[in-house]
Amino acid sequence: MLRGIDLTVGAGESVALLGPSGSGKSSLMAVLSGLERPTGGSVEVTGLDFATLDEDALAVARRGRIGIVLQAFHLLPTMTALENVAVPLELAGERDAWSRAAAQLATVGLADRETHYPAQLSGGEQQRVAIARALVGRPQLLFADEPTGNLDTVTGSGVMDLLFAQQTASGATMVVITHDAALARRCARVVELADGRIVADRRA
Repeated sequence: MLRGIDLTVGAGESVALLGPSGSGKSSLMAVLSGLERPTGGSVEVTGLDFATLDEDALAVARRGRIGIVLQAFHLLPTMTALENVAVPLELAGERDAWSRAAAQLATVGLADRETHYPAQLSGGEQQRVAIARALVGRPQLLFADEPTGNLDTVTGSGVMDLLFAQQTASGATMVVITHDAALARRCARVVELADGRIVADRRA
């Protein structure tokens, strides 16, 4: 449960939400991304108050504004890497979905893996596909929830290098949810949570 959260994140910032399991990190991300509705207060994201929107309006609001990278990848197993990345664009009715998906896969170093299915990819490659899918819609706000949790140290470090490079190139605001203090310090700002409250907010 979140308690008395007051947080402002500027455009283009990289912010880590740091804290142990149960501290409220993922709950805060869910509220900020519009996946869960707050019981009070307001949640203004790119000029819209998510707290006042119904489910359909939230779905429309998230599209093109928010990208999410999760620990578990959540790729569709029956679709190729290219198809996985193109899905959000196709759902949005974008005509150039396939060419944009191919270009985004190339930016994460997977141009030669377009026709591979998730089971044919390593964990690091699957996470890169997930990053490409999150970024292909050119979101203003990118969430990464424990993005290296299922990866070994070396692969995870490489994925984070890629994620920060992509964030810098796109100019998106990025919020990284983690319990890893070393990963949090890679962000420009660290917001520490405990028991659903913000207990520290500092520049890294």
